[in-house]
Amino acid sequence: MGNAIQSRELQVGDQSPVFRLKDQDGKWVDLRHLIGRKVLVIFFYPKDNTRVCTKEACQFRDEYEDFIDAGAEVVGISTDSVKSHEQFAGRNNLPYRILSDPKKIAVNQFGVPGFLFGWFTGRVTYIIDRNGIIRHITNSIRDADRHVHEALKVVKTLQQENSGKAKGNPA
Repeated sequence: MGNAIQSRELQVGDQSPVFRLKDQDGKWVDLRHLIGRKVLVIFFYPKDNTRVCTKEACQFRDEYEDFIDAGAEVVGISTDSVKSHEQFAGRNNLPYRILSDPKKIAVNQFGVPGFLFGWFTGRVTYIIDRNGIIRHITNSIRDADRHVHEALKVVKTLQQENSGKAKGNPA
């Protein structure tokens, strides 16, 4: 769980790494406690209060209830500080957690690529099922819309798969 450097970008089918980071309220969030409860939508983004990042965060906000209804939890991650996240979340009324990763712990574990000579973290969204397996990855630095739409589509598909299994396996 420490600062282990991931040698490659994680792929669909890989086990999700686990880590512990502070959210916008300064509270520790341990991914171990989230995996298994719901499908996780973890989106990495470069920087608070920038045009495309704000657009993406607000689109996740606007679709948040649909994610919740489909059995998922949304978590944003960037390398900005807890204080920056607190202001960003408050200014944009974000209902989900934003985790601060200034030491790039989660960024490195997921192998999130950088851009602009590595100065900024890329924009990558991971869908992680209840077993901790990465089921979908969206990697597009400029197309924030695609992240939200693809994530919701995949989450709804996973919800249908789970409800089908539940119906097929009477207890």
